Amino acid sequence: MLATAAIADELELVGWRREVAELYAAVRQASSPQNGHALWRAGRDRLFQEHPQSPLAPDDPLRGGLPYAAYEPTLRWQLTIQPVADNRRVMVQTAPGESTRLRRLGHIALPAPINATIAVWWLEQYGGGLFIPIRDGTAGTTSYGGGRYLIDTTKGADLGGRDRQLTVDLNFLFNPSCRYDAQWQCPLAPADNVIDSAIHAGEQI
Repeated sequence: MLATAAIADELELVGWRREVAELYAAVRQASSPQNGHALWRAGRDRLFQEHPQSPLAPDDPLRGGLPYAAYEPTLRWQLTIQPVADNRRVMVQTAPGESTRLRRLGHIALPAPINATIAVWWLEQYGGGLFIPIRDGTAGTTSYGGGRYLIDTTKGADLGGRDRQLTVDLNFLFNPSCRYDAQWQCPLAPADNVIDSAIHAGEQI
């Protein structure tokens, strides 16, 4: 019975990741960024409410809907990944006694009103993937204290781009699942992704 339950849990997690990837694919095809954001919010709320892998406890009031800031069109850009001389690697903690390795791939410059530069990382696990976390000036007040995620292509969270450009939309910042359940493992923002500017957009607390 234990083996059967483990298989069910793993397949449920695969299903969660599949639905996230399908949701972002639909967002990329939306008629406008605002419509895509509304679609993303509804899809994310549905997953957190109904999916068996939801990090929310069954009686958590957030199952009625996660808090988000209103969509702000000025926080969306097409940004080029700029190379860096030092493609250093860092180990970041994901849970007590657990860590993962990141390689700095480059950086992007967030224009006004943010005016900050953040690193673009390559996750050296799961076959690799782009990873951009941000811990901004709202951390611990209106957003999760450990920071939020913007892009995590290993989990399907990808707004698109071409060549060396990325679609960067801060309205899609979301809390890692460990914000809701400590059993989830979540790499938090390294120092290169901690900024002073306050981003009043995306998922809130």
